[in-house]
Amino acid sequence: MKIELIGLLTIALGMAIFLAPVHRAFAIMVFSTLFGAGAAFSLPGLGGASVLVPSVFLVFYGLRIYVAYGEGPILGAFAPPRAGFWLLLLTVYAVATAFFLPRLMEDLTETMSVQRLAAGRSSISLTPLTPSTNNITQAFYALGGLACFAVTFAYLRMTEAPARLIRAMLVLAAANLGFAVLDVATYYAGGAEIFDFVRTANYALLTGSEKAGFKRISGTFSEASAFAGYTSVLFAFIGSLWLDRVRSLLTGIVALLLLAALVLSTSATGMVVLAVLSIYLGMRSAGGSVLKSSIGRPAFISATLLAIPLFVLLVLLAMPDVLEGVTSYLNEILFSKLDSQSGRERFMWNAVAYQVFLDTWGWGAGLGSARASSYLLVLLSNIGLPGTLLFVIFVGSILLPRVSRGDGIDLEAKIGRACKAGIVAGLAEAFVSGTVYDLGLLFYVLAGTVAALHSAALQQAKSPEPPVETLSGLAPLRRSGR
Repeated sequence: MKIELIGLLTIALGMAIFLAPVHRAFAIMVFSTLFGAGAAFSLPGLGGASVLVPSVFLVFYGLRIYVAYGEGPILGAFAPPRAGFWLLLLTVYAVATAFFLPRLMEDLTETMSVQRLAAGRSSISLTPLTPSTNNITQAFYALGGLACFAVTFAYLRMTEAPARLIRAMLVLAAANLGFAVLDVATYYAGGAEIFDFVRTANYALLTGSEKAGFKRISGTFSEASAFAGYTSVLFAFIGSLWLDRVRSLLTGIVALLLLAALVLSTSATGMVVLAVLSIYLGMRSAGGSVLKSSIGRPAFISATLLAIPLFVLLVLLAMPDVLEGVTSYLNEILFSKLDSQSGRERFMWNAVAYQVFLDTWGWGAGLGSARASSYLLVLLSNIGLPGTLLFVIFVGSILLPRVSRGDGIDLEAKIGRACKAGIVAGLAEAFVSGTVYDLGLLFYVLAGTVAALHSAALQQAKSPEPPVETLSGLAPLRRSGR
């Protein structure tokens, strides 16, 4: 086992949180998700598979919450018909497919899978279906997502401190922007090796590429598309808070900076997600503003929609040469994507994944057995139609219920809407270019937050009296944390 310096720091920090208030564990857990290409250590026994910083800290985060509140609140996340119940069923089924389906359907079809080579290197190639280390690693990632969801649910139900997520996400966004600026600055200054400290995973690192004359921002991630996907989640969350007038000045500035970073990343995936978010947030804001004047910004949205065409027309009339440059830029990052080698390769992945789904009669090849370039095909080719249906039910149970029984303008409701916006962004990014089942721990932090807020709203609706502690640990406690 090879331990990296960032891994030693993660372990030391994880041990230190047992001497600090429980809120510190939550804040650091959120912050740790920023290191998407930071491996704490690698496992030679699994072909050199990287164990990322967020996954390592998740162990300490879970233990800290368990020490503070016991197992009751954590297990309470899985009580039916809560969203955690459906996530539990999905994860158990997915892990079962990882161990059984590759053996039951061995050599039945061919899949695109990661082949781990010497010196920690890996490649993706078309191979006959067979059990591999990918089944084990993806199963652990699925269990990690389940644990992160449950522990976050327990933390928020017991502390009643959802507002701490706002502070954590603002700090996270600031750090992400800081690393983005540093990434560009060190690239042009010839000091890109400074990022070797946080890019320790054995992934293929595409951090020095340019497109349309711009340095593609990758930050702490392995490539620009990963940075754009992560940044889009932060933008959705903080942009939603701004629309709901939560710390308007601060959230507005941070959202604008995140938007600029997202555009400058020159990622086609980021542009598609941005379009989805514009529609989602615009419709939500306009709809909410009809009845609730304190949420949504219809005047700003209407003015923006009218001003953008006028601004574009003015620029084209004043500087006609700009049109050619803009057209070339859009053609390179969007329209010519399918004609590129990367586009053709990913289209082949999707074609193979769909064939796997057909060849396995809709059961899939097992979690971790197949790769695709769209999350829908990842689900169908790995866990089949049953697993895909469970995933749809889980997502529906997160996104559809309200998180407040009141008029929807309290802080908890606004945080819930921000979390849902972040989840929509994460799902949009995954369905455009997701290659594996794992959606990242930030996704499960947001999902666990929504589930906790929804649970609190249901309990408040059932009992107007102040809640008291129960043996199951499901009722919130009026405490600041241990």
